Amino acid sequence: MRKKLLFISFILTALGASAQQYSLSGRVTGPKNEPVSFTSVYIRNSTYGTTANEEGRYRLKLSPGTYNVTYRFTGYKEQTESITITDHDEAHDVQLASEIFKFSQVSDKWKDNLDPGDTIMRMVIDKRRAHLEEVKGYSCAVYVKGVQKLLSSPKSLTSKAVTQALDLDSNGRGILYQSEMLSNLNFELPDKVREVTIASKQAGVNTAFDYSKASDLQVNFYNNVFKINGLSTRGYISPLASNAFNFYNYKLIGSTIQNGRTVDKIEVIPRRENGQYFQGNIYIVEGDWRLYSADLMLTNKRSSLNLVDTLRVSQQYIPITDSVWMPAAVQLNFKGSVLGFKFGGYYEAIYNNYKLNPTFPKGFFNGEILRIDTAANIKTANYWNANRPLLLTRQEARDYQKKDSIAAYKKTDIYLDSIQHTKNNINYFTYTIFGYSASNRAETDSLYIFPFLQTFYYNTVEGFGINAKVRYSHKIDDLHSYSITPALRYGFANKLFSANMLAEYFNDPFHNSKFYVNFGSDVLDLNNVGTRSLYFNTLSTLLYENNYVKYYRSQFGGFGYQRELANGVLWMGGLNYSSRTQMYNNAFGHLFDVKNKEYTSNNPLAPAGTPPDDHSFLFPQHQALTFNTSVTLTFDQKYITRPTGKFNLPSKYPTLTLNYRKGINKAFGSDVNYDFASADISQYNMRIGLSGFSSFKLTAGDFFNHNTLYYMDYYHYLGNQGTTFDPTYIGSFHFLPFYTYSTSGAFFEAHFQHNFAGSILSKVPFIRKLKLEEVIGANFLSTKGNPNYKEFYVGVQRLIFRVDYGVSYAGNNKYIQGFRIFYGLR
Repeated sequence: MRKKLLFISFILTALGASAQQYSLSGRVTGPKNEPVSFTSVYIRNSTYGTTANEEGRYRLKLSPGTYNVTYRFTGYKEQTESITITDHDEAHDVQLASEIFKFSQVSDKWKDNLDPGDTIMRMVIDKRRAHLEEVKGYSCAVYVKGVQKLLSSPKSLTSKAVTQALDLDSNGRGILYQSEMLSNLNFELPDKVREVTIASKQAGVNTAFDYSKASDLQVNFYNNVFKINGLSTRGYISPLASNAFNFYNYKLIGSTIQNGRTVDKIEVIPRRENGQYFQGNIYIVEGDWRLYSADLMLTNKRSSLNLVDTLRVSQQYIPITDSVWMPAAVQLNFKGSVLGFKFGGYYEAIYNNYKLNPTFPKGFFNGEILRIDTAANIKTANYWNANRPLLLTRQEARDYQKKDSIAAYKKTDIYLDSIQHTKNNINYFTYTIFGYSASNRAETDSLYIFPFLQTFYYNTVEGFGINAKVRYSHKIDDLHSYSITPALRYGFANKLFSANMLAEYFNDPFHNSKFYVNFGSDVLDLNNVGTRSLYFNTLSTLLYENNYVKYYRSQFGGFGYQRELANGVLWMGGLNYSSRTQMYNNAFGHLFDVKNKEYTSNNPLAPAGTPPDDHSFLFPQHQALTFNTSVTLTFDQKYITRPTGKFNLPSKYPTLTLNYRKGINKAFGSDVNYDFASADISQYNMRIGLSGFSSFKLTAGDFFNHNTLYYMDYYHYLGNQGTTFDPTYIGSFHFLPFYTYSTSGAFFEAHFQHNFAGSILSKVPFIRKLKLEEVIGANFLSTKGNPNYKEFYVGVQRLIFRVDYGVSYAGNNKYIQGFRIFYGLR
């Protein structure tokens, strides 16, 4: 019995030893003992590997056995070494030799061709689609690391407090932000993606751009156009694109032998000085005519990058099978400068454990492109030390340690108490434009006071007035919250006081579900889609005697509900009751005496020349009970699932919205009796190759019962009068009067806009540096009695600033032309 127990113990010990993993670690250097940063290190004939860090240090976790370990980086000769792991961690340093590409090796092969690089690339491009589609789908593990550093800073702008807060050295250098992520990535042609993030970690403040999912770093030069989220609104032509010879020249630098394969080094040379083009080198496997690796560069001077000055894209492919190669590592390395502050950094993606052409269950790709595990953000330091494939540098480890300590301290009662007062201090300048926000230290309760620009106003109906509005929000837990928004309004000229409240309860963030109720009294715009804000209407009224907005009085109550019934299907409905009263002008003040100018009546249908104190009839005092509902269908809706809810992403297909509104007669004294239905289809930011992106919206509708309805029940349009306009919504007009075209009949409106994203002006010297985006567009409207209203415009924009020049036509007659501007305020 004792011998049997000893034998079982021996077997268990042996099995445990065989299951034990040990570390293979070391440092990769070059011929001059310099660290070779980001060297790919992988087990040959496997899908398992890692990448060396900036110091050239690497680590692999391996079970006991003998392995052929390959070390590879662009510019160095690939090296494979046989390493045996026994019962302990193994240290193994590697010194790589510089790669020598010899043109003589291929001179005989291409002796009849004056441009051998072109010939090689024609063969590669001929097989581009085959390589793009050779794997129908795959699953793999992905590790993504991002680091943003301050490389130098002007001493005149860097105080001691800033240096300490950012942990900068004497030269103004330090890590601003770093992040890590471990995900399981699934892909199926043509573009189906589903990813699960199992671990995520951030430290510091992100000052540039971020890639929050592994699919953001899917670099595939076999696609015709290469897109870089966050750094450009335009795409970049791949050196392997089907029409690449229109944009690039290719030069064969030479060839070398790597593991029995001939690899050609090809220099990529843009044909034009400026444009969406790469420059650098790509490496091609002869015979297979596929990518071996890529080392390409984009520059702000040539390609109009945003945020950064240079971006280097590096990629390493490894053979998964004899006929299939997949990326082992991808790196985006960037540098830039702002106001004398020089920054840089990288995002590195490491791919492991490929499973090719797996059988995904039916419905697996359901639109959820990313799910973040509930425990992803709470992984311990020990977990990361055991699982991160890219070792931290000494600087990164120290930065994590310090910022983790700071983050822990910021959760203590002492710290929260100390910053509570400071955090809620009011800045009167920002309050004037953006409002004021305050919250308790746990951020479960918050208060927002609406901007002063929307609080103090003037119009010809109320005179000077105050519209005091605040919003209180309370977070019950991660999935439930509510907000209450009371408002008080008083006009000094008509001495009319209004008070109302909106309450919303959010009960299911995974289905975009909420209830709302509102009640009270208010002074409202007769155009229910809005005209000009209180701020702009005050300016136009007092400075130019243009009282564009027309008002009426409403005492109301209502409630409603919305919910996503299925992915991409959002339903909402509501019931509202109101008592509505016509209003008239009471105040006629102005700051300047504008010659040949007079205020207009508050009746938008009054003929031109009607005196401003007009009391003509527009509608009687009445009551209205209205039911409204809509369904929005977003085709192929993509979304991200976080522990706190579902977040929908823009779709590459149009969105269809169906609307219905019913005026219910006689119930509760309601006087209205009508039925209205409309449909609109829209899509925003459709990429059009290298030429920017387009947006459009089409809407059609009709009142198929209009027995009794009043002016505010008409269908209204988002028109514009005055020199300022709001271009953020595709569906607005540049010159259309606010009320003239409102209808109780059938209508059709169409809007189209294209943003060239700098593809034209980037070719003009000097102007190129301004990074202006060119815009063209057209708007169309046809209603009964007012057919064929149209507008055409051109413009330029930069960030929040935009200037358009356009012309409009009412029928065949020119109506209005001129400039329209936008500078961020609405």
